[in-house]
Amino acid sequence: MSATRTVADDGGSGLVSLRRNLWWGLAGTVASVLGFAVGDWVLDPDVDAGVRAVTGLSTAATIVACGALLGQRIRDEAPSAIWLATAGCAAAVAAAVPLAVGNFGIWSIAPAATISVLVLFLPARRAWLVLGAALVVLPAVGLVTALAMGEPRVAHATWMPALMVVAFGPAMLGMLHGWQVAARLDDARRLAGELAVADERLRFAADLHDIQGHHLQVIALKSELAARLAQADPARAAEQMREVQQLAGDALRETRALVQGYRRTTLSAEIANASKVLAAAGVTVRADVDAGLAASLPQAPRSLLGLVVREATTNVLRHSSATRAAIVLVPDDAGARLVIDNDGARRAGPGDGPGGAGVRAGDGPAVAGIRAGDGPAGAGARAADRPAGTGPRAVGSGDGTGLASLAERLDAVGGRLSWVSDDDRFVVTATVAG
Repeated sequence: MSATRTVADDGGSGLVSLRRNLWWGLAGTVASVLGFAVGDWVLDPDVDAGVRAVTGLSTAATIVACGALLGQRIRDEAPSAIWLATAGCAAAVAAAVPLAVGNFGIWSIAPAATISVLVLFLPARRAWLVLGAALVVLPAVGLVTALAMGEPRVAHATWMPALMVVAFGPAMLGMLHGWQVAARLDDARRLAGELAVADERLRFAADLHDIQGHHLQVIALKSELAARLAQADPARAAEQMREVQQLAGDALRETRALVQGYRRTTLSAEIANASKVLAAAGVTVRADVDAGLAASLPQAPRSLLGLVVREATTNVLRHSSATRAAIVLVPDDAGARLVIDNDGARRAGPGDGPGGAGVRAGDGPAVAGIRAGDGPAGAGARAADRPAGTGPRAVGSGDGTGLASLAERLDAVGGRLSWVSDDDRFVVTATVAG
């Protein structure tokens, strides 16, 4: 809990007002009880003037010191040594003087109030132990003094101190506990707001990755192809650049829609787009999709499956040497199962260059393994011209953060996402509830 809360960081919770009211409640209780109980005796003309003056001043000092200590406690500050000494000495004098002249009714009020204030700075268990000790010591002092002075009302000298400890201690500890709970709840409320903002930022970052990563990868693919075809086939190069222009416009529109909060991923559109893009990269695609099942899925799972298709397609373009791919959406026991399979997870061969990069001498810069003169839309892309893994991977051990992020989002809606690479196959499987 912060030691210095201000009106500016109150956040509309009313915590500053609560702290102020709590201080007035605690300090006001001490001042009222001491003022009314001791004040009437201090103003009694039958009491010696010197006794009244000393008792009145010490009581007033007790009230002021307790008020200062309560303020420090509520602000979570360490107790001031000056105020501790003032409270202790003033309470001792305010108790000793009336007790010395035989007033067994008011002597215990000042020490009981001061002890109840001081225990607020202790851990809860120790505070209750100190109050328990005071509940024994103060009545014992009253009893011994009454017996020594021959006071006939011994019972009054005993139960009055116990009553003051019981009246002050639990009440103050209870009010302080209420303040601490309110402060913790306010901290939790602010933390929940910060977590909500962080979650929204992560969601936005994931969506932005899905949009920009996919489109930019395809733009890079087609731009590379256009650059290779610029001299050999200018007409095809121009066609590729027109598609790049269209893709850039699509990316811009989807980014604007995302910023405005209106973007929705359509599963059917994503599958159709993935088939088109993979075919343009020279990958033979088989799409086996239950259209009725796709349309019947709830919006959230359907949207996430669309993002899985997009991310898997981007990964095929960026990381694999696939020549064949399959996109299958079928009913599942839980709802629907989407499987995206490709044959691009080949091992690096001896002739693939350092680190198995898959780029051969003379190829020049390569994106997705497309070479000049490869056929329409890069149909001649070769498996050996793409980066390859070094061996089978475990389920869910993909590189990067795209699939991992989608796995978390699917898990949040009761779905599951896994991926496995074995020999030359890479399979992404997503299941959602219907």
